[in-house]
Amino acid sequence: MLLDSASLYFRAYFGVPESLKSPDGQPVNAVRGLLDFITRLVQDHRPDQLVACMDADWRPQWRVDLIPTYKTHRLAPEATAGEEEVPDTLAPQVPVIEQVLDALGIARIGSPGYEADDVIGTLATRAAGPVQIVTGDRDLFQLVDDARDIQVFYPLKGVGTLQITDDTLLREKYGVTGAQYTDMAVLRGDPSDGLPGVKGIGEKTATGLIHEYGDLAGIRAAAADPFSKLTPARRKNLLEGAPYLDVAPTVVRVATDVPLPTFDPTLPREPLDPMTLEDLATRWGLGTSLTRLLDTLAATR
Repeated sequence: MLLDSASLYFRAYFGVPESLKSPDGQPVNAVRGLLDFITRLVQDHRPDQLVACMDADWRPQWRVDLIPTYKTHRLAPEATAGEEEVPDTLAPQVPVIEQVLDALGIARIGSPGYEADDVIGTLATRAAGPVQIVTGDRDLFQLVDDARDIQVFYPLKGVGTLQITDDTLLREKYGVTGAQYTDMAVLRGDPSDGLPGVKGIGEKTATGLIHEYGDLAGIRAAAADPFSKLTPARRKNLLEGAPYLDVAPTVVRVATDVPLPTFDPTLPREPLDPMTLEDLATRWGLGTSLTRLLDTLAATR
């Protein structure tokens, strides 16, 4: 089980009341919410291995070099140029989350110059057995692969109600498979990630073009062929979008060859560092959120 950690702690932050505070009055709703999420995931799905995948770089320069608008709307104000804008009461909770995961012994993995998506893509590609990816980011639908039993668990309400995303569901919902999802996403674009897409092409049109021409390369070949069935307007937009289409697949496609440290992904049955964990629990008032998780981990023996 691969966790898109930032996606989940952002969801926890916005889904759990800020009235959950440490003994000295600091919000811990994201910390406790994420612990509750992990408890529920382990209870419901009983993974043998669990990895919290992290954004070592939330906006890698190599992606920005290709598409300068990539994630620009998420940039913090000039005072913290280059950093992601994070709510004031969430930012201090992120180091606490990291310390708690480390003390628990839950593998927490990132790679300099890469996003958590890329870590997930690399681990999913390397995996020999079934993979469950837990994320609120639809970009990771591109990793869905029925043949290799790779599914995306997309939270609809907390993590108690998950959309179990496989190729069958993607065909029903989007008209494409996981292998075709990147091409659709490139053509459609994504304003939330600063990806313009091709003018005049939305999700349904992108899907129709993929069905007609097979993939992005086939669509671009059709645009370059004056005898293809493309309408003049569609051909014009695709040809004018060529500079974007040259680079967008590299930006949208998750990396699958990220250098990663050696680590043990085994789900811990007991804390790696009980004393540090106890200190953290007291300092931050983690209460039943932590005890439930510890009880759940112990019960998986």
